[in-house]
Amino acid sequence: MSDETTEAPRGRSAAGSAALGAFSGGAIIEGEIYGKALAQEHRPVTPPRNKQSFGRWFVDKGWRHLVAWVVIIFALLPLLYILSASLNPIGTLTGSNQLFSQFSTRNYERLFNDPSIPYGAWYVNSLIIAIVTSVATVFLCALGAYAFSRMRFTGRRFGLATLLVLQMFPQLLAITAIFLLMIQIGDVFPAIGLGTHAGLIIVYLGGALGVNVFLMYGFFNTIPPALDEAAKIDGAGHARVFFTIILPLVTPILVVVGLLVFIGTIGEFAIASVILTDPNTQTVAIGLFQLVSGFQSQNWGIFSAGAILAALPVMLIFFLSQRYISSGLTSGSVK
Repeated sequence: MSDETTEAPRGRSAAGSAALGAFSGGAIIEGEIYGKALAQEHRPVTPPRNKQSFGRWFVDKGWRHLVAWVVIIFALLPLLYILSASLNPIGTLTGSNQLFSQFSTRNYERLFNDPSIPYGAWYVNSLIIAIVTSVATVFLCALGAYAFSRMRFTGRRFGLATLLVLQMFPQLLAITAIFLLMIQIGDVFPAIGLGTHAGLIIVYLGGALGVNVFLMYGFFNTIPPALDEAAKIDGAGHARVFFTIILPLVTPILVVVGLLVFIGTIGEFAIASVILTDPNTQTVAIGLFQLVSGFQSQNWGIFSAGAILAALPVMLIFFLSQRYISSGLTSGSVK
């Protein structure tokens, strides 16, 4: 009897506690919901921002769009004009004033079918000279930049200053001296004398090493010397450090220098016209100039078609190496 009476109040008290806890929990949740709703009701409402007027927008940033479109049109108009002239069978610039008034591929066909225009040989010669000059310039400049950046030797500062001073005098000023020098070299070493591709490549290398070595030198200084020291502790020499550690890290500047040299070489005319005397060894720039240099034999349609085709390798290399260009030009400017 006593056991039953004692267990009953305990059960009722447990049930009451559970009910009280559920009630208090629900009340707390309802209170939180009511508090959030009340806070949202009394939250200050931000007035909508007034729409900016066209005049205000144009003064702030709109004029930049206008300038950008003017620059784009100014850059594209000559390209569209020469493309229209290459597709015009008339062959004169006056007949191409109306863009794309006529459409014909006759000018492109004559470049490769006319026996008096060895455009294919000119094209191959230009590519060979430009590629060999670019690769040799990148390799030699990388060697020179590594030596100036990582080694300490007598005459180092004088050598860097000399590279800068030499760039003050363009290679075109020495064109007469280069011509006479190539004649004398051809008497001793005909393979690299006047009228040879090897001689022209050597001349190009002499003019491209200075500024490119200094450009790579600034980029090499951004590579931590601790990498070289760690490799030397493991027994690596300068050659292994240069080829396995430094070159992979400086790929952007190598691509930039190669691209700049390729563009400058494939379109160079003055020095190439002096050294390359044989029509079969001449480049595209010399050959195209001969097409429009005559008084009564100026065929600007074929000239435009040849110029369009000559620009294709440059555009292809530019698009393939575009992701390296920005980093290669800016990374070496900050130490």
